[in-house]
Amino acid sequence: MAQTATARSARTHSVRRAGKRPVAKPKGAEWERFRRSLATGIAATNAYLMLLGLDVVDSGQLLRSVERGLPYAAFERLVANTSLPSDDALVLVNIPRRTLTRRKREGRFREDESDRLLRASRIVARALGLFEGDRDAATHWLSEPQKALGGESPLVIARTEVGALEVERLIGRLEHGVFT
Repeated sequence: MAQTATARSARTHSVRRAGKRPVAKPKGAEWERFRRSLATGIAATNAYLMLLGLDVVDSGQLLRSVERGLPYAAFERLVANTSLPSDDALVLVNIPRRTLTRRKREGRFREDESDRLLRASRIVARALGLFEGDRDAATHWLSEPQKALGGESPLVIARTEVGALEVERLIGRLEHGVFT
């Protein structure tokens, strides 16, 4: 049975007021908020959460959300907001397609998968920052082999936390004009 937009809005508003969990916002709104934060140069510490459609106020709330498991909609928002092909997003999040199908049915990711989803969002947000919000350029760069990463693409390298840190260091060097 389909819900009306008013019913969805009322349910979203009541959950947000109750402060029980991060809530996915209407598609496109989080991309615009993220894009504005890039344009002003004042990207919030947790701006990458906007790409997942999460409205998280503090680190404690984020930690509890990860422990409980992020909603499946967060993955869909990452794909929609970044124009990252879902196959590339699966590589970056390091989740097999069959597992993703199960999580969609269950409606929620497990703790470790939620953590990887946050990491993926952080990496994509950094790449978007490097390319001043140009989704196509960021997606292209993430999927192309990079000499500084041993000839691997950032998508492949960033599947682990150690690799993600290396990709973030490379982005930092590129932002400061240190071409390696």
